[in-house]
Amino acid sequence: MKKTDIAMIVLIASVSVIAAFFATSAIFDGIASENATVKTVEAITSEVTPPDPAIFNENAINPTVEVQVGSGGN
Repeated sequence: MKKTDIAMIVLIASVSVIAAFFATSAIFDGIASENATVKTVEAITSEVTPPDPAIFNENAINPTVEVQVGSGGN
């Protein structure tokens, strides 16, 4: 390659970078200055609250206990 070819490539690349910078500045101009509001969460504690009696029934069938239907005498 000749020196003029390398100089032309450097010139075109420089102009492209400058044009891209100004284009993105024009498109995304006001985005960085906007404020965002986010929801905050409650802190996690080790306190355990008892379950609601309307939902949790102490006399319900325990699904972890093996249940045999029928005579069960195999």
